[in-house]
Amino acid sequence: MATWRRFLAAGLLLAAVLGGHAVAPAPAWAQEEGNVPGAPLGNQSDAEFWRALRQGDPGSVSAPNPAGGVLIQSEGENWRAVRNGPLSRYGVWGLIGIVALLALFFALRGRIRLEHGRSGETVTRFNAVERFTHWLTAVCFVVLALTGLNLLYGRYVLKPLIGPDAFAALTIGGKYAHNYLAFGFMLGLVLMIVLWVAQNLPNRHDLVWLAKGGGMFTRGRHPPAQKFNAGQKILFWLVILGGISVSLSGLMLMFPLQYEAFGPTFGWINWAFGTELPTTLGAIQEMQLAQLWHAIMGLFLTILIIAHIYLGTIGMEGAFDAMGSGEVDRNWAREHHALWAERLEQRGQPAAGDD
Repeated sequence: MATWRRFLAAGLLLAAVLGGHAVAPAPAWAQEEGNVPGAPLGNQSDAEFWRALRQGDPGSVSAPNPAGGVLIQSEGENWRAVRNGPLSRYGVWGLIGIVALLALFFALRGRIRLEHGRSGETVTRFNAVERFTHWLTAVCFVVLALTGLNLLYGRYVLKPLIGPDAFAALTIGGKYAHNYLAFGFMLGLVLMIVLWVAQNLPNRHDLVWLAKGGGMFTRGRHPPAQKFNAGQKILFWLVILGGISVSLSGLMLMFPLQYEAFGPTFGWINWAFGTELPTTLGAIQEMQLAQLWHAIMGLFLTILIIAHIYLGTIGMEGAFDAMGSGEVDRNWAREHHALWAERLEQRGQPAAGDD
């Protein structure tokens, strides 16, 4: 009899749970207070409470990680929609667009040749420290760009080609490479600033160079330039400012939930331009914005560097020598950086670091 009763009680309990019914009525004190067990706020609705819950406010939690108290974070769906929608779509168009534009330019203009051929004499353009700085930054960035593109597009492009196991191994290896080589990239940025910032300040010759398109579209016309022309200066500052920006957002992702950047930044923007951007952001919102911004700046720099690689290799004769051996043909220096070459000749010998 006792065994039969136990089975009956267990069956009634299971039926009550599956049917969504309470096994026993709530205590009288709870019914009087309106706080029915199982309902966080009883039959009362606290709009502020639910609004904070939906916005990802963890409130007061005893967990070591405060973010563990976040139950609902509706901005996460917005982040996902932007990342997998406009960000990915426009990123592809940007990458395809720059390759197509460079291909069209090459078809119409061809390789920018030396007008007077090679003289057989060379001058020192970049010394060993400068070349080390360039290649450190360049190699690190290429790996960062490829591993970042894999995170954004790899599951659509690589995974169907190499299979899930190989893709998983490649991605986890890329993750470690991305994290560690990021510090090499940041070191390269610091060295670039120390070595070249003074030579990349604008001057009056830059306006002439820009007005003539740098001689890129016409043969036989090379506007005078110092060691760095206006185009190289623009590239320098875009790389420096973009590199700093992508580095800061990357550090936020590498050390999650530790820093606030977008709330204070939005505050400055609101003050300067009279906008109404949100300034009170949760930790998860900061991380989502950091990820989006990191991807945007990464794509921007990748597009920029593709153009730089083109001009430094097949796009211009003799340009690769500057960062290859550090020595460039004297005619190359006279045609593309006439003011710099003239100063070298006045001094009677080539000297790296001249303006």
